[in-house]
Amino acid sequence: MNNHKHLRGAWLRHGVAALSLVTTLASAPAFAQATASEPETIVVTGTLFRRTNTETPSPVTVLTSESLIKAGITTASDAIRSISADGAGSIGSGFQSGFSAGGSAVSLRGLGVSSTLVLVDGLRSANFPLNDDGHNAYVDLNSIPFSLIDKIEVLKDGASSSYGADAIGGVVNLKLKKQFNGVAGNAESGISERGDGRYSRLSATVGFGDYQNEGWNFYVNGEYQYNGRISNASRGFPYNTQDLLSIGGLDKNADDSSMTRNVPTAYVVRTSQSDLNNPLSGGINASDGKTAQYTALGLANCAGGTFTASNGTGCKYDLVNQYRQIAPLQERYSINGRLSFRVSDSIEGYITGSWSHSYVSINGTPSAIRATQPFGGSPTLASSSPGIVLPVYVCSSGVNCATAADRQLNTTNNPYASAYANDPTNGAARIYYMFGDIPAGSERTNDVYRFTSGLNGKIGESTDWRVEGVYARDNLKLTQHGLLNIANLMKAINTGSYNFANPSANSAAVRNFIAPDRTTPSYSEMYGVDASMTRSLFELPGGKAQLAIGGQIRAEKLENRNQNVALDTYGLTTASAYGQHTVSAAYFEVDAPISRMLDTNFSGRFDHYSEGYSKFSPKVGVKFTPIKALAFRGTYSEGFRAPTFAESGPRSQYAGFVSTTPPAGFVDQHGGAAANNSYNNVYNLGRGSVGNPNLKPENSRSFTLGMIAQPTRWLSFTADYYNIKKSNLIVSGPLAGKAVDAYFSATNLAAAQAAVAAVGPGYSVNSVDSVDPLYPDALPRVLIINVPYVNANYSVTSGLDFSATAKVNLPRNIKWTSRLEATYVIRYDLNNAGVLQRYAGTFGPYDLSSGNGTPRIRGNWQNTLEIGQLSLSLTTYYVGRIKETAADQASTDTSCSQNLYKTGNNFCYVSPFINNDFNATLKINDRMTVYGIVKNLFDAKAPVAPAAYSSAPNFLTTWHYAGLVGREFRAGVNIKM
Repeated sequence: MNNHKHLRGAWLRHGVAALSLVTTLASAPAFAQATASEPETIVVTGTLFRRTNTETPSPVTVLTSESLIKAGITTASDAIRSISADGAGSIGSGFQSGFSAGGSAVSLRGLGVSSTLVLVDGLRSANFPLNDDGHNAYVDLNSIPFSLIDKIEVLKDGASSSYGADAIGGVVNLKLKKQFNGVAGNAESGISERGDGRYSRLSATVGFGDYQNEGWNFYVNGEYQYNGRISNASRGFPYNTQDLLSIGGLDKNADDSSMTRNVPTAYVVRTSQSDLNNPLSGGINASDGKTAQYTALGLANCAGGTFTASNGTGCKYDLVNQYRQIAPLQERYSINGRLSFRVSDSIEGYITGSWSHSYVSINGTPSAIRATQPFGGSPTLASSSPGIVLPVYVCSSGVNCATAADRQLNTTNNPYASAYANDPTNGAARIYYMFGDIPAGSERTNDVYRFTSGLNGKIGESTDWRVEGVYARDNLKLTQHGLLNIANLMKAINTGSYNFANPSANSAAVRNFIAPDRTTPSYSEMYGVDASMTRSLFELPGGKAQLAIGGQIRAEKLENRNQNVALDTYGLTTASAYGQHTVSAAYFEVDAPISRMLDTNFSGRFDHYSEGYSKFSPKVGVKFTPIKALAFRGTYSEGFRAPTFAESGPRSQYAGFVSTTPPAGFVDQHGGAAANNSYNNVYNLGRGSVGNPNLKPENSRSFTLGMIAQPTRWLSFTADYYNIKKSNLIVSGPLAGKAVDAYFSATNLAAAQAAVAAVGPGYSVNSVDSVDPLYPDALPRVLIINVPYVNANYSVTSGLDFSATAKVNLPRNIKWTSRLEATYVIRYDLNNAGVLQRYAGTFGPYDLSSGNGTPRIRGNWQNTLEIGQLSLSLTTYYVGRIKETAADQASTDTSCSQNLYKTGNNFCYVSPFINNDFNATLKINDRMTVYGIVKNLFDAKAPVAPAAYSSAPNFLTTWHYAGLVGREFRAGVNIKM
């Protein structure tokens, strides 16, 4: 569309302007003097030996604290997720509707958060107690203190040979400061250009002891951060509505035109009630059939105006604009300490302790009175099928009101009560309503405790050893607001205590009775011991051959408790995960520099799980350096991902929901597209699974081929090809799409149930929606389909990583540093029971996490000018266009005719997104530095994404979050004494 072209052009102009700014600032005479960039000596993630980054056979990205500060990044989550290799399934704090809302995680190579291993100082930590998508385990990045990070190493290669399970996509190792002496502090504050999203950050570190001279050092660190809310309404069109008619899209907001929608104004229609004690026993059809007229209770209070439809007059609503938020309220603080000590000239030790507290408050859309039964509950609990009703009579006890001595006609809520006083069975009022007077949402409080200790030393001149232990526990308290207690709602209806006609008249006691807060504690825990020894063996032409051996034992436990174990609350998940196991491992590594040009590395690890399975993971790496300025490298590795407790625990279960558009055949049964029937709109379809103890680990095979070049003293770059195959995938319902197709291909419920069961073992219809009141004889919508966890299928992903660094001395003592990193995804394919699903460049895999897909290109480019005491940095982020198709949905055809928005070729692509962050830092003296940050410098807007989940209408939180927040201003000061 022309509008899309205009937006895309604007973003490209922003990117060009950003580059022009750097070029203008850096302009100088043609012959600039270059400076050499010396390789940095580090202990690289993925190996037990000391070496430099450019010497590793594996591709490693190193994010230093300096480069992160220049980029204006202030959280571990934002730092890690800025890596171009972070792909599909990545979780940001802006995604608020999933199982892991409030958490944050990285998904290297797009293989899912459970296929990326996150370490802190080389050791594991406890996983977030809630599983992403109900089954994927991960470490919450929000729990890691940012002010203590010295550097972040991202190993973009399989590393199960060193670390065991889950290191298929790669490893993220956050290295914290080991010693600190003196006092350092930071204060930073900011706000968005729209006046919301207030930001505050404070940190302080105090350290004592000169480690080099005195043999000990102790420091303590404290950190605080606050991020304010941002509402959808504050950002306006198109992020605050599902009505895109004005730009040539569809109007998917039926709340301003339909009388059969749950909105804060109650709509009622007369029907029957077979059991006068049970509001859930309403009749299937309206008493007056298709011509029945609906009545709006409290029509005079319509703040947004009214509409008139063929079956009544109602209030106009846009619930996205009224209730949704783009950013939740977040508050985090932590306390951390470390003692480093020297036992002798050859033995060193340390002890660390940390506590991290995270609070996230999410505002939600109020509860609807019509809902499916809780997953696992009886279908008779569903208030949507055939439909909850309001009775003719009410009484104080709520029991047998039609004959009770204190009975009263329910004239406040039921406009048919008086006319059917003598026939209460046929005078019930079927109701459509949303409890707008009862605020909904959740509060998530997460406390992470972590303690580590270790000793390391030397034996003679050729042997190093280390022993380290870790204990970590993640306590999560989740409080849900505004969800309806089924029994209390029934009583409130039968007693007439809740006023549907005038909700503002309801007391706090009545509201709390109907929707009491629900608080559920969960936790995860891990502890382990890791020991290793490295030894130089003998001289080879290229240097010393080295051997490392080690062992590890760790125990892990998870209790993700069922929030709705009594099945007594509408809309409250029954997802749960329980399990514990012990893992023991032995590993080795050999480094053999065969010649000055050829270095080889071999490693392997054997892991045994107390569940009864074992895995051996080998790896080989080779680096060939024909000349000093050029080197070639490659690796081959095999790895595995162990089943999570949510996938394998016999007590574990979950029901995940995916936005689903009914197919054309179903739409035709319900009046056709021209009828504008709200029953045909996009809705959430659930897939219910239970843990399978017989699952086996996923297996992986990966290889990389790359080069490292330094053609001049001031320029270096790397290019690497990666290829990863995961087989024996642990999947929930690999034939779920086929089951959905089978259901919708039927013409009646019995045939649909049989068709789903015929798909395969474990597939069945769990529950269906109430009948369409306009077409009661047509097939109802399916709400939940039961699917099994199985080992099946395989996936293959491949692509290219590119990085470059230039460090140039310009005239007038100006230094220019430029760093570029980019990833291009060549393919990401899933073989699903012989059917190939292609995801690269599309919204697939749509069922994974936030459903934001797999952009082919991601990159970032940081340019810094140092002019005396002044430093100016511009960091540009790029996300390529994404096709709004997904092969894991109804069709594997990814042509524009099959786009998820169902508008032919319109809106087939989400446009590229370019965002620029600017940082200016001025060093006042050796003790004080002040800085200012403008995030999203050119106020780039998030591209329109109509096929995004309905919980994030028209935008992609994973890739375009900065474009939703808009331009932000921040200022801060660093003090060091």
